[in-house]
Amino acid sequence: MNKQELAKMMGISLKTLYNWEKEKPDLVRLINQGLALDQSIEETRKHLERLEQIKENASNGKFNLK
Repeated sequence: MNKQELAKMMGISLKTLYNWEKEKPDLVRLINQGLALDQSIEETRKHLERLEQIKENASNGKFNLK
């Protein structure tokens, strides 16, 4: 799958995907792992949202990982 196909499947622009690669490599790695494990895009999206929530909480001094 090329980057344009991945961006389309994720419902994001190619520019957004490039920005993620540059600014949020963890997100891109998680997407790639999900695809390698044949997870659905929806399931991968949930993991991405959870990762963002954890990072946001950690930056605000909250460390609840539940």
